[in-house]
Amino acid sequence: MLLDIKNLSVSVEDKTILKDFSLSVDEGEIHAIMGPNGSGKSTLANVLAGNETYEIENGNIIFNQKNFLELNIEERSQEGLFLAFQYPIEIPGVSITPFLRSAINSKLKYKKEKEFDSLEFAKLIRSKAKELNIPNEMLSRSLNSGFSGGEKKRYEILQMSILKPKLAILDETDSGLDIDALKIVTDSVNRLKKEISSFIIITHYERLLDLITPDKVHIMKNGKIVESGTKSLARKIEESGYQSFE
Repeated sequence: MLLDIKNLSVSVEDKTILKDFSLSVDEGEIHAIMGPNGSGKSTLANVLAGNETYEIENGNIIFNQKNFLELNIEERSQEGLFLAFQYPIEIPGVSITPFLRSAINSKLKYKKEKEFDSLEFAKLIRSKAKELNIPNEMLSRSLNSGFSGGEKKRYEILQMSILKPKLAILDETDSGLDIDALKIVTDSVNRLKKEISSFIIITHYERLLDLITPDKVHIMKNGKIVESGTKSLARKIEESGYQSFE
């Protein structure tokens, strides 16, 4: 078992968001989580990433055989968690290439493996960028600064291909994307599935799951999973909404 969440309750500003939430993800699986606004989907993503705004009331999270609640944000990333934000932040003045080299070397140092020198990393990032049809000029730009929605998604996929996390969480990464940008995301996830162990995809839309076939689909309401099944659940939502799930 790669990720095992049991009876997790989480609050923010004295309001309980996740209520005895449980979820298990095996290596190599893609899990889709769907649910109405306010059901706790993004809270789950932030709690897994280590956002300290949220208070853990009870429950536990075991990831890669380690107690995740004892690890800080950086340690969780080094253990192999990656969170793709719905709205990636812009960081003017921070260039992509040195930022990514620092990120991968931090992970390699944590694992006590050989770090990349500048030349080695330049070859690696150019190779990955070519695979993703990312122009070299983009690699010298500031992090997400002035990027279109599609460019931001390409960059997140580039990060994943470099860092090769054990679990990638895509938090409504398809929100607001046109069909071309959506295809960038889905093609890349399908390609990276061979290198990245597992995905949790948080989405509102069946169209994403037409392009990425999940192993399991979960419906969240009021802070917990109320039903799990196959992709057919997503079709049921398209037809009748979330009111049929309790």
